[in-house]
Amino acid sequence: MVILSVVNPSQYRMIHHDICPLCSSPEISHFLSCTDHFVSKEVFEIYRCSKCGFLFTQNYPDESAIGRYYESDDYISHSDTSKGLIDKVYQFIRRVMLNRKKRMIRKVSGLSSGTILDIGSGTGHFLNTMKKSGWNINGVEINAKAREYAASRFKIDTFTPDKINMLPSNSFDCITLWHVLEHFHDPFKYMEEISRLLRDDGVCIVALPNTNSFDAKHYGKEWAAYDVPRHLWHFNPSTFTMFAGKNRFSINEERNLPLDVFYISILSEKYRGSKFPVLAGTINALVFLIRSWFTDSENSSIIYVLRKNDNQ
Repeated sequence: MVILSVVNPSQYRMIHHDICPLCSSPEISHFLSCTDHFVSKEVFEIYRCSKCGFLFTQNYPDESAIGRYYESDDYISHSDTSKGLIDKVYQFIRRVMLNRKKRMIRKVSGLSSGTILDIGSGTGHFLNTMKKSGWNINGVEINAKAREYAASRFKIDTFTPDKINMLPSNSFDCITLWHVLEHFHDPFKYMEEISRLLRDDGVCIVALPNTNSFDAKHYGKEWAAYDVPRHLWHFNPSTFTMFAGKNRFSINEERNLPLDVFYISILSEKYRGSKFPVLAGTINALVFLIRSWFTDSENSSIIYVLRKNDNQ
């Protein structure tokens, strides 16, 4: 059950869960208190379900108010700034990962071209990469500035989430969500739409931070991938498997995003107040990356390749 409560009437309504959003167990309790380092400096709580282990942000702004927590030049997933060294690291990692994503999609879909929908398409870099590879592209993006950037730089027209239901059913070979699902107020609703839009033999690719990762355990409340209150749901392989099953999807395979750990570790060191965040974060990231070679379930980020269940 979701309860809407007004913590401060002059601010906004907060969403409170009195049961686990994933398994409906009432056995939930406080896990961490994390600071929003990007925008507000406010503290938000993360709760844990003792039955299924799911982690979720508690007492967060509703959809009408969450937008202000994205209004920052530092939120570079919606910009192309290279002002600082950390921003430059992000830009480098993105360039490398775009080609890796393209190759992976070709392999898991078995197609060199087709129809693709990118939900949370941001400034359009990924869609542009796929367009140049011969794919028929569509993008969904809530941020107006990001949509404008994609249109002006790449000539890519994306649309707002409220128009996703206008797309025809069974029309996409591949649907991607690169670090997006954790932002949705109603991820179950989006998975219903994805199931409708995806062809029976299509693939859905979901990339998520992993709360079981070495870097998450090391940095604790300063782990940058908690990113409250923008990240509402905090998955690991076990809880995401449960989530996929509840939405009538099966996980065909899991892959990792090996460079994510560098950006996340550097940012986490910055949140810790490190004097040399790039150096300290890079060293730690190398250690985490080497350790994760022996246990895939503890990578910083995990890519889940989903297919619709045959019996749905």
